[in-house]
Amino acid sequence: MDDYMFQTNVDRCKQVEEVTHYLEIFQYSDPEFNSVEEYPLTPDEFENFLHRRGAFAPPKLPEGVVQLACVRLILQLNAKHPETFSHHVISLKPSHYKSMVTAMNLPFRGIESTSCVGPFFWCAYDQDDENPHLQIINRKSDVRKKGYTRGWELMLSHDVNNGITNGYAKGTPSSDMVECIKHLKACVLQIGHPLLLPIIIFSHDVSFKTDIKQRDARDWLRRLEHAVSMRSEIEEKEGYVSEGVVDLDAINRDLVECHSQVLWKRPKAYLEILTEIEKCLHRFIDKLPDKRRSPEVRKLHASLESRLEFYRVKLQGIESYAYTTLKRLDIQRSALYNIIAQKESKLNFQMAGEQRKLAHASKRDSSAMKTISFLGAFFLPGAYMASVFSMTFFNFQNSGPVLSPKFWVYWVITVPLTMGIVAFWYVYEKRREARFDKEDADLEKGSEDMEKNIMATMRRRTMSKASTWNAKKGD
Repeated sequence: MDDYMFQTNVDRCKQVEEVTHYLEIFQYSDPEFNSVEEYPLTPDEFENFLHRRGAFAPPKLPEGVVQLACVRLILQLNAKHPETFSHHVISLKPSHYKSMVTAMNLPFRGIESTSCVGPFFWCAYDQDDENPHLQIINRKSDVRKKGYTRGWELMLSHDVNNGITNGYAKGTPSSDMVECIKHLKACVLQIGHPLLLPIIIFSHDVSFKTDIKQRDARDWLRRLEHAVSMRSEIEEKEGYVSEGVVDLDAINRDLVECHSQVLWKRPKAYLEILTEIEKCLHRFIDKLPDKRRSPEVRKLHASLESRLEFYRVKLQGIESYAYTTLKRLDIQRSALYNIIAQKESKLNFQMAGEQRKLAHASKRDSSAMKTISFLGAFFLPGAYMASVFSMTFFNFQNSGPVLSPKFWVYWVITVPLTMGIVAFWYVYEKRREARFDKEDADLEKGSEDMEKNIMATMRRRTMSKASTWNAKKGD
């Protein structure tokens, strides 16, 4: 079934081009013959390298000198194609990829791991009981960032009886694969252990960079706590004060970024990978033949086990540290939401007050229109009197208009009446405006009292600044 699934998955894969090299490391009983070679691998020499023909044929050794272990890898350490770590994508010709997996006895399931996300480690023995091979798949691929792919992958097959490790390794420039291969070259005397390269990769993946990220996140958290809980005392150098006003948007944005930084390379996943590597160590040592159980191999195996235990303790400490940081971030996020809610409530109160003022202004306008109508009604008697007086004070039937000597009676009655009405309206309007101003003041005072009561209730439900920062020792 494995070979059928392998053929099917390779045929559906897309091919991309990457620069290919080969690496050969040989360890002999005489250290003078140990060798390390890394050179470009051209397509016409690919099959010769797989089957150790031509320039790659095994060298003739002097009598008494035997090969103890070797590592033969096909390398693509400068992978740059944007899709090189996408699912169902290979960076070798399908024919070359099939030949490589078959000739080097690499795991057929490796092609099915192209869609894996996050760190991945798998190991198992093949079905050859006479000459078992320990097969390993180790990879980590992420989504593309700014158009560039990121990740690395490793497939190994270790001949337990003869100490020969064949494999394929690929990585982008942003990965640590180049540095890991450099370390592998320096460990010629230890290449007989198949977990040497995977553990070197693991040590780089959980290197000091993870510790620094967590430390930086904790320092960032302290600044955020100061900004959220003591926002009345923070300074502009903290980066959260703009023109004397605390920038809540910046604080909220940094809370999200800080949370993301804490989750970077979360130790929980690497603890699972570490457990799988430890299982692989036990599987290797259990089937290791007696002829290869030399003191050097046992010593190296014990050293690798000790190193993994060191990483386990380290990752557990980082996990506890990150957990505490995340909990404190949750507290600050809740406090920030309360602050934003208070400001929104205050803004809503202000908007409600303005709306009430607009309603009262509309009411006053309607009253003014009523007043104008009222004044018009009051001036109607004057107009009526003018029409009446016009019938008696003017005579238009003579040869010319004749004004009656008693025309002054009209003005004596109309002018005082109009001035009296205007004066009455003026006094009435002033009193009415004073009443409206008093109503607005009462309305504003009522809104402020309501706001104070709500804010006091909300503050009683949250942690006060004094209890957070000024608590006495031993409390």
